[in-house]
Amino acid sequence: MLKEVVRNPLASVAARWTPRPETVRRAALAALVMSVVIVVTGGAVRLTGSGLGCDTWPKCSDESLVATTEMGFHGAIEFGNRLMTYVVSAAVGWFIVAARSAKPRRRSLTRLGWAQFWVIAFNGVLGGITVLTELNPFIVAAHFLAATALVTVTTVSWVRAREGDGPPRPLVGVPVRRAVAGLTVLAAALVVVGTGVTGSGKHAGDDSEIERMPFDWDTITRVHSALAWLVVLGTLAIWLGLRVVDAPPAVLARARELLLVLLAQGVIGYVQYFLDEPELLVGIHLLGATLVWIATLRLLLSTREREGAPPTDEPPARATPPLTTVS
Repeated sequence: MLKEVVRNPLASVAARWTPRPETVRRAALAALVMSVVIVVTGGAVRLTGSGLGCDTWPKCSDESLVATTEMGFHGAIEFGNRLMTYVVSAAVGWFIVAARSAKPRRRSLTRLGWAQFWVIAFNGVLGGITVLTELNPFIVAAHFLAATALVTVTTVSWVRAREGDGPPRPLVGVPVRRAVAGLTVLAAALVVVGTGVTGSGKHAGDDSEIERMPFDWDTITRVHSALAWLVVLGTLAIWLGLRVVDAPPAVLARARELLLVLLAQGVIGYVQYFLDEPELLVGIHLLGATLVWIATLRLLLSTREREGAPPTDEPPARATPPLTTVS
C-alpha cells in the first residue's frame, strides 16, 4: 500500500478526497490570480532597478543561497520575486490536486494543471538565464512572454472549470468567430510589441549600463499605439455587431468588459508616455496589459459553450413520483 501511495500520490489523494466543484473553480481562480501577481512583482523588480539584486542563479550570490543584508533593497526585491515562484507553484499544485480528485474525473482540467506546472518550470529556468545574461533585453522579453503564457493557461483553466466537458458548440456565427479570432491575434501582437517598447525604453531593470533593444523608442511606441487603436476599434466593431445580431448576453458582456479594460489601459498608456514613463504608471500599465489579455481570452472562449451541464454543488433534484389516479 505504501509503495502505491509513493508511486502515485495524486491517485491516492483522489481516492480519499472528492472536492466540491466550487473548490475546483476556486483553485483555478487562485492559480490565475497568482499568475497575474507574479507578472506584477516581476515588473516591480525591473522598475526598481533590482534585476541584478541577486547577481547569479540559482543562488542569490556566489556565497549565499538567499539575499543578505549587504545586498540591500535590490537584493530583497529580486529574492522576494524568486520566492513568489513557490507561491505560484503552490497555487498551481492545489489546482492540479483538486482537478485530479474531481468526480467524475476531468482529464482536460488535469492536463491544463500540468501545463501550468511546466510553464512555471520553463520560466524559472528562463528567469535564471535572464540574470546570467545580465538582463539581455530579448531574454527579458521572452521571460515576460512566458509569464503571459502562464496567464493564458490559467485563464483557460478557470473558464473550463466553470463549463461542462462536452464538445464545444458555437454560440455565434462564423463571421463573428473569425473576427474575434483576428482580434485575439492583434491583441497578442500588441503584447509582443509592448515588450519592444519596454526593451528599448529607459527601464532596463538595473542602475548600471544595460544593453537595450536596437529600436528607436518613439517609433516602436507609435507602432504599439497604432496596434492598440486597432484592437480598440476592432473590439468596438465586434461589440456593435454582437448587439445587431442579438448575440447571447454572456458573449456581449465579455466584449463590453474588454472594451472598458482597453479604454482604461489606453488612458494609462498615454499618460505614462507624456509623463516620460514614471515607474508607478508603468507598473499599472503592465497590470493593465495582463488584464487586457485575460479579457481577450474570455471573449474568445465565450463564443462557444461546452455541451453538458457544468459541475454544480447543488444536490440532484429528487424525481417527482408519478401521479396516480383512483378509479
